[in-house]
Amino acid sequence: MSARPTTRPRVNHFSSGPCAKRPGWTPQALADAALGRSHRSPLGKTKLGQAIDLTREILQVPADYRIGIVPASDTGAVEMAMWTLLGCRPVTVAAWEAFGKEWVTDALKQLKIEPVIHQTPYGVLPDLASIDTKTHDVVFTWNGTAAGVKVPDGAWIAADREGLTICDATSAAFAQDLPWDKLDVVTFSWQKVMGGEAAHGMLILSPRAVARLESYTPSWPLPKVFRLTKGGKLIEGIFKGDTINTPSMLAVEDYLDTLNWAQRIGGLPALHARADANAAAIYAWVDRTPWVAPLAVDPATRSNTGVCLVIADPDVLAKGDEAVAALAKGIAARLEKEGVALDIAAYRDAPAGLRIWCGATVETADVEALLPWLDWAFAQEKAALTQAA
Repeated sequence: MSARPTTRPRVNHFSSGPCAKRPGWTPQALADAALGRSHRSPLGKTKLGQAIDLTREILQVPADYRIGIVPASDTGAVEMAMWTLLGCRPVTVAAWEAFGKEWVTDALKQLKIEPVIHQTPYGVLPDLASIDTKTHDVVFTWNGTAAGVKVPDGAWIAADREGLTICDATSAAFAQDLPWDKLDVVTFSWQKVMGGEAAHGMLILSPRAVARLESYTPSWPLPKVFRLTKGGKLIEGIFKGDTINTPSMLAVEDYLDTLNWAQRIGGLPALHARADANAAAIYAWVDRTPWVAPLAVDPATRSNTGVCLVIADPDVLAKGDEAVAALAKGIAARLEKEGVALDIAAYRDAPAGLRIWCGATVETADVEALLPWLDWAFAQEKAALTQAA
């Protein structure tokens, strides 16, 4: 049986959202928050504008793309895009895990636009080359948070497309390359790769998306929090910090703190490198560890943020799905009780296994310290499973 490790992760936060705070974070980082001030005051508007400007700088968003802070996290941003932009041309929705399935539900059951659906099981991408990106509007998730599967690149998206691409990039932004010339709408939330606080989403629109907004009015009613135009024109203030509803200035301050941290460490290349190093440590361990395997089948599609793993031990698999699920949950619970790793169980609708966040705010040394504990916990849980049988 694997020996009990002696070295623990310095920070045991491996949740896939909200994610680990940036290294060295303390509540003091929020000391300059505009608390008790209106978000429409000069100070409030300045801070919201800074959040937008730093997002553009660090993410390297083209100058002619609009960036807005919107309510309801990434979910709100995606739904805002779908409800305001879709309906005037054919739509395709691609889904390979829980969150993509939500966009299928929105298009099919709520908007009732009869989309073409490309849906595959957890761990496998659909045939991206078969998706009509030339004439259809396409809704898809760049990185499947619950499946550990990412789109490898944007080569499958037509450069001369007539429709729009709406990309849920919440677990990809700041960690993976986003080809802006192929993306018309990009959404993400602060609490993922940047480890900010939750509640707010980011909506990034290409000039083509803006043109659609100003030339098309959906047939369905739009609630106030979805409205991006007035009198047929884009409400420009939304993309300058004049938010639709009242934002948390405490959360804004926290996002500014993590953006400034990203700037200090070297910007986007440094963020990518940190996530890559974290994921590489886990995948190298997986390669030499027979009891575990990546949920993502194709190595080219394996995420460098939400790394999802499944149980591969033949003895455990032979005992059936309930035993596999019990063992995976047992590992997560045992390591939480030990104070070694928090929130590493697989997403509730995903195949039984583990999910370890490897975004840029996580230290590689902490990932490496976790790995022997995973071996130890597996050995403990397998022994308990065997004894129970």
